[in-house]
Amino acid sequence: MAVVGAGLTGLWTAYYLLRADPTLRVVLLEAETAGFGASGRNGGWCSALFPSSLSSLSRLPGSGREAALAQHRAMRATVDEVLRVAAVERIDAAAHKGGTVVVARSPAQLASARAEVAAARTWGRGEDDLVLLDEAAARRRLDAAGTLGGTYTPDCAAVHPARLVRGLARVVERLGGTVYEQTRALAVSPGSVRTHRGTVRAQIVVRATEGYTPDLDGLRRDVVPVSSLVVATAPLPDEVWERIGLRERETFSDHRNLIVYGQRTADGRLVFGGRGAPYRFGSRIPRGYDRDSAVFARLRRTAVEMLPALAGAEFTHAWGGVLGIPRDWCASVGLDRRSGIAWAGGYVGDGVSTTNLAGRTLRDLVLGDDTELTRLPWVDHRSRRWEPEPLRWLGVNAGLRAMTFADVEERLTGRPSRIARAMAPLTGGH
Repeated sequence: MAVVGAGLTGLWTAYYLLRADPTLRVVLLEAETAGFGASGRNGGWCSALFPSSLSSLSRLPGSGREAALAQHRAMRATVDEVLRVAAVERIDAAAHKGGTVVVARSPAQLASARAEVAAARTWGRGEDDLVLLDEAAARRRLDAAGTLGGTYTPDCAAVHPARLVRGLARVVERLGGTVYEQTRALAVSPGSVRTHRGTVRAQIVVRATEGYTPDLDGLRRDVVPVSSLVVATAPLPDEVWERIGLRERETFSDHRNLIVYGQRTADGRLVFGGRGAPYRFGSRIPRGYDRDSAVFARLRRTAVEMLPALAGAEFTHAWGGVLGIPRDWCASVGLDRRSGIAWAGGYVGDGVSTTNLAGRTLRDLVLGDDTELTRLPWVDHRSRRWEPEPLRWLGVNAGLRAMTFADVEERLTGRPSRIARAMAPLTGGH
């Protein structure tokens, strides 16, 4: 087997295959170093979030209500599976399962929180899955400015992403897999991968390239690469944490439309990230994409505005990663047995856990096992391709701008945004 990409998707796939059959010959081809991409550059949420909503999943061909709920249950179980493997394999990922608190900081956001919980109940999801918080309960978890309420789910663990992916790479090598770093794949075809160093031949080829997929020949329009950037403080004093909260190391966000996310790290830093960097024409990932000083400055301002206790705190780190967005916002995994080409990706930023589910599913598909995982609705789903340029550039950046305008609209009107509702069919139901 040849796996293109030594991020979490490729490494989890290699890990589970080698655990199932140690006689397999598995090589991973990585353009940079293992975990160089989004796997090592994210905000550290190992969550049960899936980029496509339950209603969208239920409408996939051959799917339905029960299949969509099976996907959700699998995602919830995956959070614990990642923690299990980290413990068994002694990967020090600084992980802790404290759940996620999403605060509502305006009447419009509170209406969105209530609507989310009401929708969850129509799917039979109880308070053990998602609970509505009043103001006091929300502030006990995260004392953010303007908090009126919020939601909480236990299904998320904060992790150190680079430690997780580098530790997993070491485990894969210990099990007999080989990781060829600094080996850039140029094209994937049945039975082979052409790299800048030569051609690798294998019975099964797994494409695990996520936001870097457009760099491969013929795949320019399969996903669009969008940057998500992150800042982090120096370790904060205990008295600052007493004011902020996050005593269980909950990951956190609020109910705005343009996504922000954060966590309290094991060494007492606050990590805060968000979308907002523009999409580059032609799906290019230019050098320095992860060093957008304007976005970093905006993230620092937003963090302090949301958490006034951070005023005067030193921000010591800033980084970014590229996530992959399919045209219908639905991640997928599959194996074409005729060509021997397998794939997984399109996580839209929800990949720390979803990659693990992908790796276990690819194991079963490659070994020919009919399991609950291989019957999930995302298996063998194929998103339609993105539009050619310049339509792609116009559409993606217009969408990013629309989410910003939606948040402005909500602040001005106090009601959930009409713009966000209009965009929902284009964003997987979010």
